[in-house]
Amino acid sequence: MNPIDELRAARPAHLDGGQVDELTRATELARAMSEPRQSTSRRGIVRPAWGLGLAGGAAAVTAAVVVVSGNGAVPTTSPSPAPGTPGVAASVTRTSAPRVALPARQVLLAAAENAARQDEGSGDYWHSESVSRMIHTVEDGGYRVVDRTRTEGWTPSAVGGEQWSRSRSLGAEPATEQDREAWERAGSPSAFNAVIPGKGRGKEKYGAIPLSTSPRAARTERSPLVDGDKVFWLGRNVTMKDLRGLPDDPAKLKKWLMASYEGHGTEGDGQEMSGDVWLFTVSMGLIMDMPVTPEVRGAAFRMLAELDEAKVTANVTDAEGRQGTAVSVEEPTHGGGIDEKRLVFDEATGRALARENVVVKAGTFQAGLEPGTVWTSEVLIGSGWTDAAPKGS
Repeated sequence: MNPIDELRAARPAHLDGGQVDELTRATELARAMSEPRQSTSRRGIVRPAWGLGLAGGAAAVTAAVVVVSGNGAVPTTSPSPAPGTPGVAASVTRTSAPRVALPARQVLLAAAENAARQDEGSGDYWHSESVSRMIHTVEDGGYRVVDRTRTEGWTPSAVGGEQWSRSRSLGAEPATEQDREAWERAGSPSAFNAVIPGKGRGKEKYGAIPLSTSPRAARTERSPLVDGDKVFWLGRNVTMKDLRGLPDDPAKLKKWLMASYEGHGTEGDGQEMSGDVWLFTVSMGLIMDMPVTPEVRGAAFRMLAELDEAKVTANVTDAEGRQGTAVSVEEPTHGGGIDEKRLVFDEATGRALARENVVVKAGTFQAGLEPGTVWTSEVLIGSGWTDAAPKGS
């Protein structure tokens, strides 16, 4: 099932490569977005890429070599106001704009050139910070809320070090103005339970998720690297040496990545996934916030330019109000749904802005959401090398 991550901070730290059913993963995702992450297993990775979790099956084939100018029918979530702001909702907006066919490959190759020219930097830790969002339906009242979590991660460059994570719930708020009106009719509660959909099994098996409109205190945690040297998930657990040594030739990079492809999603859950969608999923992590070289980031863009199923959309606004360009693929989701999984980036710099999941056709986990709704997102606030360890270390 494709939400998040792989939002990346939304996936739990305890990646162990085992079999995980879709509902379990969706539940873990939602809990991770509403509460600080727990380091419950030494086999896990603190900062797995968001897009690498909750993946769906083989993608529906789409026309690839086009750029869509304007948001068109694809909505974007407007910047979220402070929780409790009177009369203001974290609205899901839809805009109409002329659609103009342009060469997608040309756009991605230009982004590749710009990405390869990014500053390299150096430091003792790879640090990243992001804000994740997910739409939930409230158990009593039926209105929807957007729950938000800010997450930071520090990954050591040296073998044998410790990885750090800091997570803070920013609170939930009504998703649209209509949802705000329903919330107010319900007495404007500051705490409520979110429903986990899933063929009627969710509540019985997992219960509802407690959410609050109030931000919570940040929680900082630390844990050893997996096996002493594994730092990220890229179809498999990889070391910093693996990441820093990735080839910057697109064909060689593709070969290296596809060596881990086994016909299913990135978590080894056995659910079928096409090779192009799998490659897109892992490539998002490379571009978004992994400590690879700028040249490898550029090579990842070049790989995406060759994917038959990929499309490019211009003038996309992320949840923080920043405008960029999106490259995306579609994939089926649980319950007959279809998601558009997309990476939003700045063409001028080749830097990633966000990864999002957009409803094309609502399935089990997007029940009731209109096509075009951005139902999960992770906005990258920043990433790079630093010598500064987290406070309290």
